[in-house]
Amino acid sequence: MGRKNSDKNQEQDQEVHIGDVLAQYVTHWKWFVLGITIALIIAFLYLRYATPQYQATTTILVKDEKKGGMMSELSAFADLGLGGGMKNNVDNEVEILKSRTLVESTVKKLNLNINLFAKGNVNDIEVYEESPIEVNFINKFNRFYESKMVLEFLQITPETFELENAIFIGSSKTILNDKKEFRFGELIKTKYGDLIITKKNRLEEPVSNTYEKIAIKVSPLEQTVESFQSRLNVTSLSKTSSIVTLTITDPVVKKSEEFLDNLIQIYNQNAVTDKNIISEKTSEFIDNRLKLITQELGGVEQDVESFKRTNNLTDIESETKLFIEGANAYNNKVLETEIQLNMVSSMLGFMKNSTNSDLLPANLIAGQNDASSLINSYNQLVLDRNRILKTATLANPTVVKMDQQMASLKSNVLASLNRLQSNLIIQKRDLKGKEGNFNSKIGKIPVQERQFRIIARQQKVKEELYLYLLQKREETAISLSATEPNARVIDLAKALKIPVAPKKNVIYLVALLLGLLIPFGIIYAIGLLDTKVKSSMDLIGKTNIPFIGDVPTSASPFEIMNPGSRTSTAEALRIIRSNLEFMGNKDHDGKAKTFFVTSTVPSEGKTFISANLAATFALSGSSVLLIEMDVRNPKLSKYFKLPTRGVTNYLSSNELNLDNFRVKQEGYDNFYVIPAGIVPPNPAELLMSKKVDSLFKSIKSQYDYIIVDTAPVSLVADTTLIAKNADCFVYVFRANYLGKRMLDIANTFYKGKKLPNMCLLLNDTDSRKGYGYGYGYGVKHEITLPWYKKIMKI
Repeated sequence: MGRKNSDKNQEQDQEVHIGDVLAQYVTHWKWFVLGITIALIIAFLYLRYATPQYQATTTILVKDEKKGGMMSELSAFADLGLGGGMKNNVDNEVEILKSRTLVESTVKKLNLNINLFAKGNVNDIEVYEESPIEVNFINKFNRFYESKMVLEFLQITPETFELENAIFIGSSKTILNDKKEFRFGELIKTKYGDLIITKKNRLEEPVSNTYEKIAIKVSPLEQTVESFQSRLNVTSLSKTSSIVTLTITDPVVKKSEEFLDNLIQIYNQNAVTDKNIISEKTSEFIDNRLKLITQELGGVEQDVESFKRTNNLTDIESETKLFIEGANAYNNKVLETEIQLNMVSSMLGFMKNSTNSDLLPANLIAGQNDASSLINSYNQLVLDRNRILKTATLANPTVVKMDQQMASLKSNVLASLNRLQSNLIIQKRDLKGKEGNFNSKIGKIPVQERQFRIIARQQKVKEELYLYLLQKREETAISLSATEPNARVIDLAKALKIPVAPKKNVIYLVALLLGLLIPFGIIYAIGLLDTKVKSSMDLIGKTNIPFIGDVPTSASPFEIMNPGSRTSTAEALRIIRSNLEFMGNKDHDGKAKTFFVTSTVPSEGKTFISANLAATFALSGSSVLLIEMDVRNPKLSKYFKLPTRGVTNYLSSNELNLDNFRVKQEGYDNFYVIPAGIVPPNPAELLMSKKVDSLFKSIKSQYDYIIVDTAPVSLVADTTLIAKNADCFVYVFRANYLGKRMLDIANTFYKGKKLPNMCLLLNDTDSRKGYGYGYGYGVKHEITLPWYKKIMKI
């Protein structure tokens, strides 16, 4: 049961704590309203003048057989061995589409580093299709793409215009000409090339003598390329699809659409060019072999002619027809084998002298699918490597990996060709052996016939090789003229009509949040940095000293309470008077209740509390004596008209009577004040005298209440010396003056019971923030504060 009550009390304390925290921020509601208002105004102005951004999108289908890419346009030539082996990787193509080289080519083609802006009230508006003029730079110098140029165009007449030109190089500025007049179509010489400005659309005659200015801005190529590259987004639709989406954002819809369309066009052109390199290299190889074979074939034919003329031979084969027919079958196979051996030897010789950048001849070895497939894969890697090297170095991990793959493939190709050569040699030897059986049957043929067959065989080999190379040259020519692109456009570039940025809802939401968070953060930071006690809520959990109330800031700090006082300070003092009655409710046997008032340090208002507390008791009809015992720094004279002599004079003399120093206050029936007197040289010793005890003994029987203003306890020991004479100690703690750590001093005195019946009073609280008694009872007095304090108290 006790545990349930404890949990319930903890929940109540937590609720109170949360409520206090909320109240702390609610009191500053004006700051939140101001913050939200300013943030929303800034958001409105930003949206009013921000340039809207539009997103254009295009979709392409990349040829990738592994992911079900598009069907090859060369499928009709599949029986000739064309259109195969050229396999693309979607991930590689995505990187190529985002490459700087491709973006730079597109920017140069469309002259996107040259922009025209119409002058606006706040921001310049870029004109693209709507531009009335066309700007062309010809004969560009190299530094044209490295410089920033700004030209101000202003049409004067239908045929002339004024041009104000400034060119920036780094941080320097050079004025080339100042408002010089030119004609449309005139060649204008500049430091970076020749400029020609023509009318794009027919401009009407102006009503006035001036036209609206157009700013021609030429940006450095590198800066423009970086801008487009950062805004270009290339993504694959999925891992199992070869569809790629390209998007870009730009303030001009038409520019973004043309950029994407031309980017895809240049990409396909580059891919076609790369693929044609294989066919061109193969064609070059075939042409060189044809020249050599033509020469060899001519020499063999001359040998045949010379042999027949020398031996007077006409038709020798008719005499040995029956024997030769049996050998023809093997002879043909030997011919085929020798042709393949010749091509294999040529390929091996070419590969030994080739580098990683050279492409291997394709489709030269018929019937050997393994070798042809390896050569095609090797050529594809060479193309991919060369394309990546355009934007990367040899140390690039992708290039290094490709070099390793190429070395492995090349080794496999060489091994495959070597195996093929060995097999062909064995096959040739076997065929020749079988052919020898038939040749033995024609041993009776004259020596001339056998010699002629050797020459004729050489002639036939050369003829077959010549015809084979002619066929391959035609196939290569067809492949060169019918190269297919890498990608097919599914959707042309199209921009959304609704801008993607800035988003109004998001901007206003962010502004609203910032309008709330910034004041909250400021208030929270001030709260963290401000460790001073501000109200009674700051005392919770930090002290066990009984709290009797707080006194709001007084409009007249040196004014004493009178019967007509109705201020919040007066009402607070009346409540404190009632609380003090409970603190000092012991039986005094007709003796006065004695209240000592002290503080931690000076300037906390203990004298103000003492004076007004005494006046409050006096207004209730009781007899009250106010004694000033802060003999080192007396201040009661600021509140009352008092003589210079007082307590110290009485204590230091044996002849004086205390009644001689008692001053009755006008306007009160029984209110007397005894001042501190002259500041003594030995205050502690004076307060330690036995005469102090006798003083309090004598006066306690004469009054109902005795209020004593004592010295601060943290500076001197004066108060503790006379503390035993008090019935109750009122410990004054000034708000917004001392830090919370200073409460430890009061706690030390309370725990050590050095000050009897101790209670805590908080002085100078701000009633406008819910502290004190600012509930509007009675007459209110406005306090005039400096402007900076007024801001802090809003």
